[in-house]
Amino acid sequence: MKKSTGSKKVKTAVFISGTGSNLKNLIKFSLIKSSPIHISFVLSNNFNAKGLNFAIKNNIKYKIFNFKNKNKDENQILFYLKKKKINLICLAGFMKILSRNFIKKFSGKIVNIHPSLLPKYKGLNTHVKAIQNNDNLAGCTVHFVTARLDSGKIILQKEVKILKKDTPTSLAKKVLRQEHKLYPAAIKKIFN
Repeated sequence: MKKSTGSKKVKTAVFISGTGSNLKNLIKFSLIKSSPIHISFVLSNNFNAKGLNFAIKNNIKYKIFNFKNKNKDENQILFYLKKKKINLICLAGFMKILSRNFIKKFSGKIVNIHPSLLPKYKGLNTHVKAIQNNDNLAGCTVHFVTARLDSGKIILQKEVKILKKDTPTSLAKKVLRQEHKLYPAAIKKIFN
C-alpha cells in the first residue's frame, strides 16, 4: 500500500471499543507533517467508549454501531467508508470480530494492534496467559487483518520483559506503552 502522490494523506478510520488510548496516540501521530495518515472517521461498537471523547475533542466524525444485526451494520459501515473514501482501517482495541465479507472488501487495508507476540496468544487474556506460562517476554504486534483471528501478516513487533513481580495489570501497562510507539512505526513502515 503506497501513499498517494503529493502531500495527500491516506484517509483513515479507527475502530475502537474502550478507552481509546491508541486512538489518542494515532490522532497525535496523524497531525505530524511526516505522518502518512489523516484520521477522518472513528467507529465504536460501544456507546460508552471513553475514546469517543478524543474524536469529539479533535472534530473527527464518529458513528456508533452496536452490531446487534452484524450484517446490516457492516453493510452500512462499508457504505459509509466508501462514501468517505477511507483507504485504511486501524483497529485499536476494537472488541468485535469483523466478518469475512467485510474483510474481503477492505483486503490488505485493515491493520490491528494485538497485545502479544503473535502467533502466541491470539484472542483475549494475553497477559494472564503469558504470566501463567512463565514466559520471559510479552509484547505487542501490529498485523494485517485476515478472516482468521490474529493471523494476518505481521508488520512489526515489540518485546517487553516480564519481571517476576509483574501482574497481568502491570504487564498490560508496560505493553500499552510500547503499543503507543509501535502502531505509528508500523503505519510508517506500511507506506514507505
